[in-house]
Amino acid sequence: MASKIKNLVIVESPTKAKTISHFLDNNYYVEASYGHIRDLPKSKLGIDIENNFEPHYIVIRKNQKQLTKLKKLSAQSKEIILATDEDREGEAIAWHLKEVLLNNGDLKDKVIKRIAFHEITESAIKNALLHPRDINMNLVYAQQARRILDRLVGYLLSPFLWKKMFHGLSAGRVQSAALRLIVDRENERKQFQPQEYWTIIAELLTKNKEKFQAELYKINDKILEKLAIKNKETAEKIKSQLEKAEYQIINITEKITRRKPLPPFITSTLQQEAFKRLRFSSKQTMLLAQKLYEGVDFGKGPFGLITYMRTDSVNLSEESLNKARQVITNLFSEKYYERHQYKNKSRLAQEAHEAIRPTDPQILPEDLKGKIDNKLYKLYKLIWQRFIASQMKEAEIKKLVIDIKAKTDKDNYFFKAIGNQLSFDGFLKVYPISFEEVVLPKVSLNEILNLENINTLQHFTEPPARYSEASLIKTLEEYGIGRPSTYATIISILKQRRYVELDENKKFAPTEIGFLVNDILTKHFPQIVDVGFTAKIEEDLDEIAEGKKNWLSVTKEFYGPFKENLDKKYVEVEKNIITEKTNEKCELCGADLVIKYGRYGKFLACSNFPKCKFTKSLNNNQNNQTQIPCPKCKEGFVVIRRTKKGKIFYGCSRYPECDFVSWKKPENNSEK
Repeated sequence: MASKIKNLVIVESPTKAKTISHFLDNNYYVEASYGHIRDLPKSKLGIDIENNFEPHYIVIRKNQKQLTKLKKLSAQSKEIILATDEDREGEAIAWHLKEVLLNNGDLKDKVIKRIAFHEITESAIKNALLHPRDINMNLVYAQQARRILDRLVGYLLSPFLWKKMFHGLSAGRVQSAALRLIVDRENERKQFQPQEYWTIIAELLTKNKEKFQAELYKINDKILEKLAIKNKETAEKIKSQLEKAEYQIINITEKITRRKPLPPFITSTLQQEAFKRLRFSSKQTMLLAQKLYEGVDFGKGPFGLITYMRTDSVNLSEESLNKARQVITNLFSEKYYERHQYKNKSRLAQEAHEAIRPTDPQILPEDLKGKIDNKLYKLYKLIWQRFIASQMKEAEIKKLVIDIKAKTDKDNYFFKAIGNQLSFDGFLKVYPISFEEVVLPKVSLNEILNLENINTLQHFTEPPARYSEASLIKTLEEYGIGRPSTYATIISILKQRRYVELDENKKFAPTEIGFLVNDILTKHFPQIVDVGFTAKIEEDLDEIAEGKKNWLSVTKEFYGPFKENLDKKYVEVEKNIITEKTNEKCELCGADLVIKYGRYGKFLACSNFPKCKFTKSLNNNQNNQTQIPCPKCKEGFVVIRRTKKGKIFYGCSRYPECDFVSWKKPENNSEK
């Protein structure tokens, strides 16, 4: 490093710094801040409520050494260029850097510029350097308001839970609303009463002896609703009539239906699709996307493969649209190309931002296979496919509907057979979507059909499904809870706090602790868990970012009622010591053992506490025994266990005598 630097460029991460350095000459030196330089202190509230909620920022200890380095580099440079991400978090990082550097006496007269870009490519970086701008304080205030509101809830409400329930609990502003959704869904499932219903399928033969199926949908003039045939007796009565009926085709309808391509990814849809198609968690998806954005070296030097991955805009640049056309016509033909510019659903989505797309769509996924990490390859391929598909023609599906009348002496029964055939694949050529092709035989109007069989099928209505990561993110987005940068964090915190766990289908189930926390918050702090109220705060934060609202006014409007209710509840709510009696005795003093709750769930404790502090874990807190014999020792049974991080694995009930463990659930060979 030279003793004198002409221009210092500061970004968040060393990977991003390495990629940008690759595009700049010796007039620039690029260094990372390693994220935020300053934050609120962990040891205390860090907000002067009496002095207009003035935040007390301190330098993050782990970044102190890096800050010293940045100050030294800044002193040697002519200009300081802040090149952090162009969102609220990135803008706040830039502002904190400017504040810290300008407070250094040696740097007061330095020129500090702010640049921003949506992709890390040579053209984007050089264009940004030609068009520096001021720090957008509206974005900074929006980030600061979110940080302060979250701190007020977390640091003031959590001690209330400790005092009234037990230590170790915590509450968060946005996570509590997400937990409410999960608990409400679980309560719906518990209260659900399945209803029986039946469907009737006719297996029919054409005059050419070709078989197809049709479903009963109408009796006389009455359209059958889903639960119309409620029991086997009714189904069998209808079946006996249909076995004597004459079947005739009364109508044939053929038409082309079109399926439109989906818009390019935004943060929420990327997380949803990555979970559905690749089984990546939202956190994993964002970490991989960050790497693709900041730069991956696949033999040509570091290169940012995708545009910025935290966005709620589906807008696409003219340059990217032109490149998409070139790729589509080169790979397929002109007949597959159709230009689409999508509209943002959210009124607050920033049109200047772009959707998540390849920075250069001419870099095909196959060009990267084997040259980069396999998970990075899979995510890039998904992003590339979605972007290219968004500029392709609609898929055309030929839909054939055959209406059949089954005439009896008493009633007329009407069946319908529906066929689907793909006549033009369009965007499906690149971005496959589940499509069931049903080919029906050629038939003619008024043709008499032969009945081969009548099948009566029993069904039961099912409870609403638990949330997966994909469906939870979709619901949070629909309600307006959280924003693109927060979805992964919301889910991670719920897992870390053990308020939810993943069932065998990787869906969220509330734990006992999750139920307890949600119950007390719902009863005593209904606004904190109310999705509408939480969404309203998000709208307020968006309006702060737009310069339409003042961050201090929004903070005061929230804090006043919140603090008043909190003070009242400290007086009104008695300590709720949740215990359950057992028949076990304390091993130290002989007193009765009771079941208590802690941050990790239930445990056994002495009823003579605090004189006796004996505790003991509950086996069913960690293990859940199945009826599957242990495949190793054949004597014990397989039990479901959890790691410290909550991940499920399988072991033997005779541990430590038998050390069998497996991440995969063993088969029950005894049932075969």
